[in-house]
Amino acid sequence: EAQKYAGEDSGELNMVFQFEHVEDASPHAKFGKWTTDRYDFKAFKKTMIKWQEELQGKAWNSLFLGNHDQPRSVSRFGNDNPAYRETSAKMLATCLHMMQGTPYVYQGEELGMTNAYFHKLEDYKDIESIQYYTELTDAGLMEPDYMMKCLMLRSRDNARTPMQWSSCNNAGFTSGTPWLKVNSNYKLINVENQEKNPDSVLNYYKKLVSVRKSPEYIETFTYGEFIPAYENTETVMAYYRVFNNKRILIISNFGNTSVNIPLEYSVKHIILSNKKQSTLPATSIKLESCEVLVLECDN
Repeated sequence: EAQKYAGEDSGELNMVFQFEHVEDASPHAKFGKWTTDRYDFKAFKKTMIKWQEELQGKAWNSLFLGNHDQPRSVSRFGNDNPAYRETSAKMLATCLHMMQGTPYVYQGEELGMTNAYFHKLEDYKDIESIQYYTELTDAGLMEPDYMMKCLMLRSRDNARTPMQWSSCNNAGFTSGTPWLKVNSNYKLINVENQEKNPDSVLNYYKKLVSVRKSPEYIETFTYGEFIPAYENTETVMAYYRVFNNKRILIISNFGNTSVNIPLEYSVKHIILSNKKQSTLPATSIKLESCEVLVLECDN
């Protein structure tokens, strides 16, 4: 259907939004998305690859991980623990933005904003969250404490808290009382702080965009063939973008432990690294948890 309506010759749409990768309810969950289970990385990777391969040369993808109806991407697909939040947010952005399609940045994603993790039902305004909490707990199908944990992880309000502009009152969003509470971590995560920090998530996004649009790589990242790589690895998402005489490897470790990956092609240049990696890998790549590398390889 996507090929039919968003194809170059269809005359209908310029691109398509697909939601398969964000409809990741656990196979063990009885109540759809209302679960505390982590997403299935293998299913996520398979879905992302499928849409890249099957629309390639036929239609155009929209690239996104978050929107107003989804939890915060770094909390959902990455690791929002303070020790990993920034590297994880950078990894997710890189893995997504180097695919074929048009990337979308949902407000606050460029800061690595996290789920709000509200502990009280009265802090939630999302009618879906309140409705399901009431129905499932009143019917005795879920314990209230467990359902609150589900809301902390899955509620749409996680992505709807006010934009965190500064460490001022209400994150600089308003001098009044916001309709929805500000995330309590706004003094740590905000635009003002990140603009001053060259290693911030915000400045990494700027670097990522400049690489994508640079004269040297714009054609490769726009038109280059998408070729999945290392598909059988447990925690690694990797692919090549190939155009004319350029071959670029994008490789990300979504796991909690380091991995060693043998190189298929020799590396000429490190284009981008979220860990400031500067040593060219020779025969293999060691990736720490939440690490991503963008490597120009020999053809």
